[in-house]
Amino acid sequence: MMHKDPAIPEKFLKPYNPKETEEILYKKWLDSGYFNPDNLPSRHTTPFSIVLPPPNVTGTLHMGHASMLVIQDIMVRYKRMMGFKTLWIPGTDHAAIATQSKVESEIYKKEGKRRHDLGREELLKRIEKFARESHDTIVNQTKRMGASLDWSREAYTLDTPRERAVFEAFKQMYNDKLIYRGHKIVNWDPKGQTTISDDEIVYVEEKTKFYYFTYGPFTIGTARPETKFGDKYVVMHPDDERYAQYKHGDTLDIEWINGPMKATIIKDPSIDMAFGTGVMTITPWHSRVDFDIAEKFKLEKEPIIDSYGKLLPIAKEFAGMKILDARPKIVEKLKAKGLLVKEEDYTHNIATAERTGGIVEPQIMNQWFIDVNKKIPARDNKTLKELMLGTVENKQIDFLPERFEKVYTHWITNLRDWCISRQIWFGHRIPVWYKDGEEKVSLTSPGEGWIQDEDTLDTWFSSGLWTFSTLGWPEKTKDFQTYHPTSVLETGYDIIFFWVARMILMSTYLIGTIPFKTVYLNGIVRNADGSKMSKSKGAIDPLEMCDTYGTDAVRMSLIVGTGPGNDTKMSEDKIRAYKNFANKLWNITRFVLSSTEGETIEPSFSAFSAQDKELMLKQKTLLAEITKEMDEYKFYLVGEKLYAYTWHEFADIILEESKKILLEGTDTEKKSRKQFLLHTLVLILKTLHPFVPFVTEEIWKDIPLPSKKDLIIETWPYELN
Repeated sequence: MMHKDPAIPEKFLKPYNPKETEEILYKKWLDSGYFNPDNLPSRHTTPFSIVLPPPNVTGTLHMGHASMLVIQDIMVRYKRMMGFKTLWIPGTDHAAIATQSKVESEIYKKEGKRRHDLGREELLKRIEKFARESHDTIVNQTKRMGASLDWSREAYTLDTPRERAVFEAFKQMYNDKLIYRGHKIVNWDPKGQTTISDDEIVYVEEKTKFYYFTYGPFTIGTARPETKFGDKYVVMHPDDERYAQYKHGDTLDIEWINGPMKATIIKDPSIDMAFGTGVMTITPWHSRVDFDIAEKFKLEKEPIIDSYGKLLPIAKEFAGMKILDARPKIVEKLKAKGLLVKEEDYTHNIATAERTGGIVEPQIMNQWFIDVNKKIPARDNKTLKELMLGTVENKQIDFLPERFEKVYTHWITNLRDWCISRQIWFGHRIPVWYKDGEEKVSLTSPGEGWIQDEDTLDTWFSSGLWTFSTLGWPEKTKDFQTYHPTSVLETGYDIIFFWVARMILMSTYLIGTIPFKTVYLNGIVRNADGSKMSKSKGAIDPLEMCDTYGTDAVRMSLIVGTGPGNDTKMSEDKIRAYKNFANKLWNITRFVLSSTEGETIEPSFSAFSAQDKELMLKQKTLLAEITKEMDEYKFYLVGEKLYAYTWHEFADIILEESKKILLEGTDTEKKSRKQFLLHTLVLILKTLHPFVPFVTEEIWKDIPLPSKKDLIIETWPYELN
């Protein structure tokens, strides 16, 4: 197969080299304008739309991003070939806390300065410069993966159109009294000095001690004695016979850390009688569970730990001490008072802030919230929670895999009011202004003397608008009317609560429609041993792999064997194997073109031999299967089947059999086999194109087919002779 044949282009006489083709081909696609649905041929009518989950402007793309891009690009390229008016909108997320933390950290390392040393204006200048540079890197890397995104519609969660959308959403929610400010318990990062969302928490296993103390006539247990100074409520189940003599509201005089105090009995059915002694004291200021109990019974709440993680004056001689320094000293004091019963080794997970590493301390703070339980007259008196549940209960949105419907429903059922304020400077500043006790919502200053709220909005607030803010909302643009709701949202199952749910919340409330029709949830890309990829464990860089083995090889390695909702293992060996597949496709083409010299594909050719007709019947069955599976988003199955057919059926068996027919067959048999080989090559290239777009497009240039278009807009071969 390595003989020099003047009948075929010279490029096929050497192995396929992706470095010589990929950049040129992507530029060709860009120049064609076909990534923009407005430029597609007239047959493309029915809309198909996706918005790219926007990567954070904090660094470079990793294997998880690459997997996401591959899955979505397969969807888009397939739908484009099927004649859909395909729109795939790119964009990036300002990722407020992550970006500010990264820039602040660099500034401190280099200059020894903190945010307040620079001031708001100077810090924001530096962050925005970093974000622009990071954005450019991410865009180039995204293009490197072959993503057929419409770059003319690129968006950024902090750009002017999105700022307008965020303001309109805030104003509408504020006017409907869904947004309110109040004192509630939040996740507080003492190191970053801001509230954080649940998804910004990383749980770290900690080995510590669990202590049992005498509290009046009771024994209580805790791993955090430093929070117990203000504990003056003791809670138990009303049906616990061990404590039947105590009535709700009874008071007891007890000896505690700082001396005598009065404790009040609280009977609450939420208490687990089987856990520990069945009795507990509560620290409402520093525990979400305890806060809920205090709210239920309208109990007093008192802070023990300040916003920097130090003990307050209520701790007396321990005031001003850090938690870990104070804890053993507090235990020693209780022991000296004869109140320590015992201590045990204890392993549990502690909450840390993902970006700063700070240990999260629940705090009651005056923050901005979205009320998820308030009835909305404009939405049939339903709450946000009910709107979110209804989309799944009414089968308006399909989840792939379906099992995540239950996960979503369970989470929404237990949804709390959403804290949307953050104590950082980078992001959408809360559009509320204050003057003389008045409060106004405005994008710009209402006038002299008005002072804007210092806080910014949770990043998820702006990204929750993503499906429709990218299409021009709040204006009723042509794009918005054409492409919303979007067809599919493809994202990781790990952010179903934080992003998927919030987009459903925003869309059902603000627009009255679902944001997307299908949610395709991908898994996590892991190392070959199943461990989570990280820099410390030598994570595979997708861009390095593209440089070494070609983008098509990386794409195939990420899709084959990876079903929705399942994690996938990745190794360099797997990628290398699919480079061999690209070379195999190249070699197949060389053989077919050299064996069919002077032959042009006749699209309507029908004089196939009985043998070739039988082979085509098998192809027809395969095509029907994979087309159905493509429509069902089973790309992993299609990739496997096309790989197996191309290599093991067509190359290993059919091409070998063809040598004899082309050498010894009759003229009729030779003609039939040549047309069959060319038709099959067309079939393979078209069906493989969504998966390996570069090598298929490069081969397509030299296919002897009349009236040929770029492969990117060719028709999916849903019919065979």
